[in-house]
Amino acid sequence: MGGKVDPLVVGRVIGDVVDMFVPSVTMSVHYANKHVTNGCDIKPSIAIEPPKITIGGHPHEFYTLVMTDPDAPSPSEPTMREWVHWIVTDIPGCSNVARGKEVLGYVGPRPPVGIHRHILVLFRQNAPMQGILQPPVARAHFCTRVFAHQLDLGTPVATVYFNAHKEPANHKR
Repeated sequence: MGGKVDPLVVGRVIGDVVDMFVPSVTMSVHYANKHVTNGCDIKPSIAIEPPKITIGGHPHEFYTLVMTDPDAPSPSEPTMREWVHWIVTDIPGCSNVARGKEVLGYVGPRPPVGIHRHILVLFRQNAPMQGILQPPVARAHFCTRVFAHQLDLGTPVATVYFNAHKEPANHKR
């Protein structure tokens, strides 16, 4: 009976960003033709534009997506933890994130040093936000747990993360 170790635990996503949860909604994330799986590497040069994200769930429910980097500016000294890259609310279930309302515009990964985890967390909303949410004042020192608590979002329904590191200038594509 070999137990499978959750990649979110191994990657310290559970602990650093979210608490333990049971995924209940499917979420598929793609940058260009690259499917994002937990712990995979994504080059910042292919992540300049927001990823294509489709979610499951129920069509009559709404969801919120948050993307953060808990390793800013450096994994060994994450003094800006978490740096928020993107917030989208009011995403209808069984659709894609592009149908939601962008509260904070997308900024792609730009790790200055080391390997950075970029975490996409999906929450089920209790009701539509309808424009009541204001973007955070700053991108640094965001806290996914506090954000979810303030909006009464509960625990995540899906999470996926990828790693990115600074690309040498001559290797960007």
